[in-house]
This record gives sequence, structure tokens and C-alpha cells, in this order.
Amino acid sequence: MAGQAQLPRRIVKETQRLMSEPAPGISASPCEDNLRYFNVIILGPQNTPYEGGSFKLELFLPEDYPMAPPKALLSAPNPDDPLAENVAKHWKDNEQEAVKMAKQWTHSYATDG
Repeated sequence: MAGQAQLPRRIVKETQRLMSEPAPGISASPCEDNLRYFNVIILGPQNTPYEGGSFKLELFLPEDYPMAPPKALLSAPNPDDPLAENVAKHWKDNEQEAVKMAKQWTHSYATDG
């Protein structure tokens, strides 16, 4: 891995472990030119509206990592801290319909089918 010298030992160690022992349903690989930046693919968790989907994410480890670890919101959405206000409002107003829509979007945008 290029550029390991400027990374904290913890990040180097965790990255090596992530590559040798990947978590089920998650693959992450650091970019060669910036080892704090990862390309991540997460398979939708079972028994969620996202089951069957494959989600491509970008992850950046900030300078104060691990004091501010990243969160995965697929298993436990947090409509009180939304990226999209209208989606959060829909989730709060009618969770059953929002779950149905999440399943439709997963099928339309995150699967090969």
C-alpha cells in the first residue's frame, strides 16, 4: 500500500485486517493514491427493505478517526438526521409505505433485475 507512512498505525492495521478478513456482505478497498478513501460495496441486509440490493459507497476516514466512526444506516434508518428531508418525512408519516418504496427503489436501482 502506497502512502502508509503518513497513516496512523491503527488505520494501516485495520485496513490490512479488512482486506484479509472481510465482513460478511461488505467489501471495501482503499484507493491507491489516498489510503483514507475507500470504495465500499454493501449488500442489503436480510429482513430489511434493502435485501437483495448492492450499494456502492464512498468512505473517507477523517483525521480524527476513530473518535468519529462512520455509521451504516441500512439496518437502522435515522429519520431525525436525514440527508433527504422528504424521504425522512415520508418515513415518519407512513413508515409502512416508506418501507415499500425503499424495496421498490432497491429493486430498481440497486439490483441487476
